[in-house]
Amino acid sequence: MTVPSAANRRESHKEVETQPDSSSSEPAPTVDRGGNKTAVGVGAVAIGALGVVFGDIGTSPLYAFREAIEHQNLDVTRTNSMGIASLAFWALIVIISIKYIALVMKAENHGEGGILALIALIMPNSAKSRTAGGLVMLGVFGTALLYGDGLITPAISVLSAVEGFSVASSAFKPVVIPLTCAILFGLFLVQRRGTSAIGRVFGPVMVVWFAVLGLLGLLQIVQRPVVLGAVNPIHIFNFFAAEPLKAFLALGSIFLVVTGGEALYADMGHFGRRPIAIVWYGIVLPGLLLNYLGQAALLIRDPTAIESPFYRMAPEWAITPLAVVATMASVIASQALISGAFSLTVQAVQLGFLPRVAIRHTSDDHHGQVYVPLVNWALMIGCVGLVVAFRTSSNLAAAYGIAVTSVMLITTILIAVVARSNWGWSRARTIVVMTPLLAIDVAFVAANVPKIPNGGWFPLAVAVVLLVQMVTWRKGRQLVAARIHRGERPINDVLDESTDITRVDGIAVFLFKDQGMAPPALVNNLLHNKVLHTTTMIVSILIEEVPRVDPDQRAEVTELQAGVYQVCLRFGFMETTDVPAALANIKLDRQNIDPNEATYFIGNESVIAGKVPGMHPLGERLFVILNRGADSASRFFKLPPDRVFEVGSHVEI
Repeated sequence: MTVPSAANRRESHKEVETQPDSSSSEPAPTVDRGGNKTAVGVGAVAIGALGVVFGDIGTSPLYAFREAIEHQNLDVTRTNSMGIASLAFWALIVIISIKYIALVMKAENHGEGGILALIALIMPNSAKSRTAGGLVMLGVFGTALLYGDGLITPAISVLSAVEGFSVASSAFKPVVIPLTCAILFGLFLVQRRGTSAIGRVFGPVMVVWFAVLGLLGLLQIVQRPVVLGAVNPIHIFNFFAAEPLKAFLALGSIFLVVTGGEALYADMGHFGRRPIAIVWYGIVLPGLLLNYLGQAALLIRDPTAIESPFYRMAPEWAITPLAVVATMASVIASQALISGAFSLTVQAVQLGFLPRVAIRHTSDDHHGQVYVPLVNWALMIGCVGLVVAFRTSSNLAAAYGIAVTSVMLITTILIAVVARSNWGWSRARTIVVMTPLLAIDVAFVAANVPKIPNGGWFPLAVAVVLLVQMVTWRKGRQLVAARIHRGERPINDVLDESTDITRVDGIAVFLFKDQGMAPPALVNNLLHNKVLHTTTMIVSILIEEVPRVDPDQRAEVTELQAGVYQVCLRFGFMETTDVPAALANIKLDRQNIDPNEATYFIGNESVIAGKVPGMHPLGERLFVILNRGADSASRFFKLPPDRVFEVGSHVEI
């Protein structure tokens, strides 16, 4: 590499040529930000979305209708069956079709969705407004609740599917729990291999699953066509008029028909809004509506089928094959939640709400496919523990719902704020549109509150623990940064004061997040060793509040003096912070540098709890524990381990 010619320090603050970061950029998208067809047909993308997005909501017919009646000991009457079918119909229309498909999915953050994307849209205003800061914390709590949902969904989905074998033959009952645990263990065991291989069969399997759902329902509807009248909401009124309290509490189970609604929004960036909408209206919604109406028709004709209305819709010879297909669909639904937990963790780390953890990318072609070992094994222990503790899907259903309803309520609140601040909606329009949706969400949350003593406390406890960790980590990192800033000096002042410095061959990369300031490692090197590498790069890493950064905007390089460069690398919160790959695309004196030949200097702060004001003593101790357990910066930034020097320092908080 040719070193740039010397120039006066005061006149050499100039931009250095960079080129697109091809090594870390995304593969050509199959859909644009609006979900329109590009390289791959919309149909192919839609099938892929079917296999990933709709697994959770697609397995709700296994238990939702049954729990709505049995959990409140409702009589299996025509009024109750029609009322529940009508509630299921309108819940799917209002919450999924209107709220999520038509409204919430418009709130995209550079094409990405999910509650963390909403947080990123609100965060720029959080420093200016205490209310905005509170909304960010509310969104963080919603994020924590999704982990609780990620624990219960695989457990209840797989367990309810395996229970179908006991419907076919009572001889299967003793093996339901062991078989469920074995399936869950195997599911988590293969996560390290990634989802590329199995992902190719997800879509076709779910096509079969939703076709089966629709067919089973249709066979029952033709025997009791009167059930089609459930589309009339008058049956909801009749249902509540018969037994008001039980009907209201039954909402806690009826809500199970829309679990997975958040997945539509969270996975929008992978597939686009249009393919998700096509699959919803063309395959998923018809299959679900036919199945729920079919279960109501079956119960009107045979009230004793309430023990397992889903499996009783099938002929006896078909129950075992149906249980096999249901188990496959449940595994797919579980996979979607597990992968979602991995992606959620990556985003939370990038946004500064969780410590660095080991993250492995499992695909060279699909950037979003990641594996987080710590989260994987924690989820496995939690899921298997839930199955062993609750024993049946009915018992698990008692714990299921409070987390999901709370997340949906939080989403409605945040989307109302985005509508006002980002979309320019008037106050009147926001009230007219959001109030009915908010009322529905509040009703579902209230109906799930009685579940808290019976198991609903579990996802709430998980969420509270994670919320405390997230808030503590973010606050602690802010305090550590403030302590470090106190001794910082501008890099230009340090360079100007450095005399009798020997230039040694090689490339030195100092990772330091504060642009314009001198890294302590560089200061010590100049002070004690009196040396400076011929090419010295002071690299700061900025995580933008967008999912991904355009490759041509990845790096901003300024030459401070001959051979000394200030480099700012920008990454989105869903991207891997691969520093060597980003540096490889920087040209100095018209030549690319070789990051594998560089020596990397990083700080390693040893944090200790002290008497300095800022955090509660318990919070300080928790932060110290979290800091010790955080993944090393060298692994997180993908630095070559044999070319890293760590410079330690003690920080008291």
